[in-house]
Amino acid sequence: MLRAFFLLFVPLFLQAQEQLKTDVLVIGGGTGGTAAAIQAARLKTKTILVEPGPWLGGMLTAAGVAATDGNHRLPSGLWEEFRQALYNHYGSPAALATGWVSNTQFEPHVGDSILKAMAAREKNHLTVMYGWEFDQVLKKGNRIEGAQFRNTNGKLLIIRASVTIDATELGDVLAAAQLPYSLGMEAGSETGEQVGVEKTSNIIQDLTYVAILKDYGRGVDCTIVKPAGYDPAEFDGACTDYYINTSLPKPSVNAAKMLEYGKLPGNKYMLNWPNQGNDTYLELVELSPAQRIKELAKAKATTLRFIYFIQHQLGFKHLGLAVDEFPTGNGFALMPYHREGRRVKGAVRFTINHIADPYGNGQPLYRTGISVGDYPIDHHHKKNPAAPQHLNFYPVPSYAIPMGALVVPGIEGFMVADKSISVSNVVNGTTRLQPVVLLTGQAAGAIASLAVNERKAPDQLSVRKVQQLLLDQKAMIQPFLDVPPAHPQFQAIHRVGSTGLLKGKGIPFQWANQTWFYPDSTILTQDFLEDLKIFLPPGSSIPAEVFVDSGSLSIRSAFQLAGSSNTRRMKGYWKKWGLQNFDPIRPITKKELAVLLDQLVKPFDRPVNLIGEW
Repeated sequence: MLRAFFLLFVPLFLQAQEQLKTDVLVIGGGTGGTAAAIQAARLKTKTILVEPGPWLGGMLTAAGVAATDGNHRLPSGLWEEFRQALYNHYGSPAALATGWVSNTQFEPHVGDSILKAMAAREKNHLTVMYGWEFDQVLKKGNRIEGAQFRNTNGKLLIIRASVTIDATELGDVLAAAQLPYSLGMEAGSETGEQVGVEKTSNIIQDLTYVAILKDYGRGVDCTIVKPAGYDPAEFDGACTDYYINTSLPKPSVNAAKMLEYGKLPGNKYMLNWPNQGNDTYLELVELSPAQRIKELAKAKATTLRFIYFIQHQLGFKHLGLAVDEFPTGNGFALMPYHREGRRVKGAVRFTINHIADPYGNGQPLYRTGISVGDYPIDHHHKKNPAAPQHLNFYPVPSYAIPMGALVVPGIEGFMVADKSISVSNVVNGTTRLQPVVLLTGQAAGAIASLAVNERKAPDQLSVRKVQQLLLDQKAMIQPFLDVPPAHPQFQAIHRVGSTGLLKGKGIPFQWANQTWFYPDSTILTQDFLEDLKIFLPPGSSIPAEVFVDSGSLSIRSAFQLAGSSNTRRMKGYWKKWGLQNFDPIRPITKKELAVLLDQLVKPFDRPVNLIGEW
């Protein structure tokens, strides 16, 4: 009897389970996961992207945060491709500058359609599977072999992969794999950061459940029913039009300006207002999926009360929920905007010290750059009184995220993307922004593809091979504002810049930090020789002829450093490289020197480890 029952049960079990195999498995179709899957597929690597919801893009689209922060002047890789598609859809860059918080604002459903179109173009190598929730990881020893998923009907899906990428919003896969991670704030004594965090805690940033309002025209009353627990005092100080308790920080904008912060095309308004707006503090990272849903109802309720405040207290009755934006049909985003989750303990931990002084902090992580960002450190903690309210985030320049932040030492077949990369809590305040996450995801896809092709663990790959893959995809590996992918010497400058032989100048600047390479400037001979000494192997000598340049390095001396002193040969190289105005005695420009070094010395060929050391 028992055997008969078992034989009847086995076919039913097999019908409820599907098994697949792929080269790269990306778990989570958010901002980073979508980019990772597209990039891996473009490198002709068989890839499966699994997303629990119906949209691609995560915080960029499904969470409704369609006002991008940062990287406006860093037109790198997939970020620039996505932005150009938005320009084509709306007609011009100016059509996206609808609100004052960003230069790139769009309707979330448009962003989703663009990302789906980009993914569809890779259909020969990319399969996207919607409606599957991550269930458990497949792990054998120190190797991640894939994952198991479950849909709403209880059906199981098992996908085995050579490389698995955790691109979930909160780092659920790395936690299930029992990999070490950080969650919350680290004390300065732990990270070396001096910003006013005195003790380690589990405090993370506030999250937001975004809703989109739409202007239905003056005279139309869209006021919702008064929500339970509504008290206008909750939003006192959100704007100057309602500022009763003067002990609160004085707001700097009126109600109209507050709404225009996230104004989108189509007369729509993104509700993602910090301080006294609709941020909510919740401790849900370590909860089960069912418990998270219950907690997130609180964040939705906060936004609903904020909407009523805007309509009833501030008088914007003609602004109603945009029921045509999300498939939810109620104006609310498909998912919350998580600013922070678990952060894996990777090969390196990227801190504010690395950003503030990339060339002199003791770890040359800039040499291993794989994506770029320029946004300042930005934390949301106003809804949690237990969080430090006066963090001392000193000014920083733009930066390059190091490759070691994406890989875990000693773990095969696994890496992270999105907001789970190995950064400090402080640095997460800038690396979490949409364009940066998109570019970091692109890098994750390139690393995964190379790991498959070379049959190596991600942490054992050549940093330089990964960087060259990204350069070939028109992705920036150094944050040089004046050397975008369209620059004639783009690759040479980024390669040489990644060695430190030629450096950029970082400048903290408002909401868009900068690093300038100054390609048309000259370089002092003595300064260059100091950097060259660090690069040269022990015992190497510098040609004596070079020291005749007491000021700027000349073209002739630069060639002599590379072992070439024949003027005719120099001129031939100059023409071959497409450079102009050959004059041996004039000062060489930084871009010309970058090309010369790249072609003759080939410093980029010298390998570096994940810490950036030779």
